[in-house]
Amino acid sequence: MKKILLATVAVLAFASPSFAAETGKTVGQSPSSFYLAQDTATMKCQIVESQPATGGSMKVVGVAHTTKASAEAALKADKTCAK
Repeated sequence: MKKILLATVAVLAFASPSFAAETGKTVGQSPSSFYLAQDTATMKCQIVESQPATGGSMKVVGVAHTTKASAEAALKADKTCAK
């Protein structure tokens, strides 16, 4: 009885992290957020679908946008981006 209980606990301990794993995007699925990313060297901005890594040459300008249209409108309105 103890062996079965110990085996069950061991299986659950190793399987639990797989249930908590974040699922990846599938093909054709739209991204959940759009970001304005500014190159710190050239000061030019572009719209990206994933948040730029911290410490890189790109930085996020403003907040995340839920639609590409709102990100494009924010890009046109932003005055820190080089044209």
